[in-house]
Amino acid sequence: VQLQASGGGLVQTGGSLKLSCAVSGRISGISSMGWYRQAPGKQRELVADITSAGTTNYADSVKGRFTISRDNAENTVYLQMNSLKSEDTAAYYCHARLRVLFKLSDYWGQGTQVTVSS
Repeated sequence: VQLQASGGGLVQTGGSLKLSCAVSGRISGISSMGWYRQAPGKQRELVADITSAGTTNYADSVKGRFTISRDNAENTVYLQMNSLKSEDTAAYYCHARLRVLFKLSDYWGQGTQVTVSS
């Protein structure tokens, strides 16, 4: 089972980026998917997550600017990031709680760097 994240990059303040994360491998189901981020010298924090039913949850710092969505048919989660600020600069990690062989476990993708320059 793998989570493949993409879409990071360098953008100016006020710009937009869209991250994608696709789950591949033999799975029985996906419970929740989400995005975390970690800036240098800081702890990893939740950015947003979404349940299989479509219920979303956002960090206060990104509410109104970021939108999480998922494509259940493609086992993919997206994070649309608008009005980016310098404090959004971090490595962004995709997370999924997957059911594999009847066991629910947490999986992580590789980080994708988002850098917002002023």
